[in-house]
Amino acid sequence: MKKKIISLICTIIIGLLSFYIFLPAINIHSLGFWIFVMYLIMIYSVIAFSSSIGELLKYNSLNIKKNGFKFNIIFLIPLIILGIIIVDIIGSPIFNASKYASRITIDENKTFADDVKPVDFTKLPLLDKDSSQKLGDRVMGQMSELVSQFNVSDIYTQINYNDSIIRVTPLEYASFIKWITNKKDGVKGYITVNSVSGEAKLTKLNKGMKYVPSAHFGELLSRKLRFSYPTDIFGRISFEIDNEGNPYWIVPVITYKWVGLRAEVTDLIIFNPFDGSSKKMKIEDVPSWVDMAYSADLIIEQVDDWGTFRSGFFNSIFGQKNVVNTTEGYNYLAMNDDIYLYTGITSIVADESNLGFILTNMRTKETVFYAAPGAEEYSAMASAEGAVQQMKYTSTFPLLINLNNKPTYLVSLKDAAGLVKMYAFIDVADYQKVVVTDASKGIEAAAKNYLGDAKIEPRENDLISKTITIKSIKDVSINGNTFFYIVDNDNKKYKVSINVSDELPFIKVGSTIKIGYSVESEITNIIKIY
Repeated sequence: MKKKIISLICTIIIGLLSFYIFLPAINIHSLGFWIFVMYLIMIYSVIAFSSSIGELLKYNSLNIKKNGFKFNIIFLIPLIILGIIIVDIIGSPIFNASKYASRITIDENKTFADDVKPVDFTKLPLLDKDSSQKLGDRVMGQMSELVSQFNVSDIYTQINYNDSIIRVTPLEYASFIKWITNKKDGVKGYITVNSVSGEAKLTKLNKGMKYVPSAHFGELLSRKLRFSYPTDIFGRISFEIDNEGNPYWIVPVITYKWVGLRAEVTDLIIFNPFDGSSKKMKIEDVPSWVDMAYSADLIIEQVDDWGTFRSGFFNSIFGQKNVVNTTEGYNYLAMNDDIYLYTGITSIVADESNLGFILTNMRTKETVFYAAPGAEEYSAMASAEGAVQQMKYTSTFPLLINLNNKPTYLVSLKDAAGLVKMYAFIDVADYQKVVVTDASKGIEAAAKNYLGDAKIEPRENDLISKTITIKSIKDVSINGNTFFYIVDNDNKKYKVSINVSDELPFIKVGSTIKIGYSVESEITNIIKIY
């Protein structure tokens, strides 16, 4: 008995130290909790075995006699594993398909042109996270007094800040030693990058943030949260600022059914990084300045369940009628002072087309599906890259915009250094309709080039000129705009708007003209006729 008490005390000590390090939620719905329990059982068994190995050979003193049987505590581990498997099978989509499908409510009765305002290029987040990180690092590199002590976190949360679309990220301690030397003052700044203009700036705080992910011991953010809320399961933590520029950690609280099934955000913790105070509230009571109450991964998981199980579990495997899934990848749109997640919806059968797309408010989880058959995002990206394949530019994931009351993809084409060199507009319904424009001309000029409703005055040094002889020419009206499609004697194809030259209607087969263009592609867009 004495040895068992000693083993138990040692296990409790090791358990407390392990809890301090690994910080599992004390919650029976958390898989991490049961792993921690099995870990403690293993620790107790090893300690007890080590202290009684001599007696074990004679008396097997680790065993407890019960009802005539000998039972070893380590046998609880396979029983726990078996129990988790059984309850999760009971709670799986096999028996609960409708509950999985109803995790998210999706409105399918709205139209894109009615809900999504025509694009405002002064509020369009053209910079993706990678470009924002480069700009943030550049700003940090200019702060010699900080760069030796702090790094820039890679969080870069997309938020709508006082009607400006920005990404915001905190500084973090560069190392354990830097935390020791700077923890008295804390982390005294965060970086914002305007996703429209690219303006990046460091905001210095009068008081330093004490509780951050790069701190240690009692100041570690996750440890402070766990000790404040020992039974809560936390979702993905984001960094945001309120309308006055005060920083906060936004912590979703996840609830599960059974063990780790059907995750849902029910509460939100707004955590003050200066003093460690926090406020927990119901998800429906979250203030409007919070933009990321839900994570993109959770929304996509729930939409996939909706698309997979809405006609039953067995239909998702065999008949697969009306079974759809989200496409790979997503992006964010800013509308109505909120951030919306965008991703395409495609058939479960692998193809390169979308049935439509969803927009989800990341604060309220309000979700709408818009039927808009067309190209899936990676096909559109490949089409844009193919238009300038000789440049070897890479495409960003598309932004979905309302251009001329039609859903349109907009991508940035970047060089090997990550600099945006061109913009490409791609018709969602026909991804072969792609027009690329030099980024130096501006996004509005690129849009006009795509629509063909304005002359673009290019810089002569930017143009490639050549003389061609017309083999065939045909005029086509697209969205009320007239374009001419030309094939020259070398079978090269060209497209040119009527706005480029008033002489176009008079050009005939056999005519020789001198043209100017910025990039040669499968169908080269003529910018100037000399």
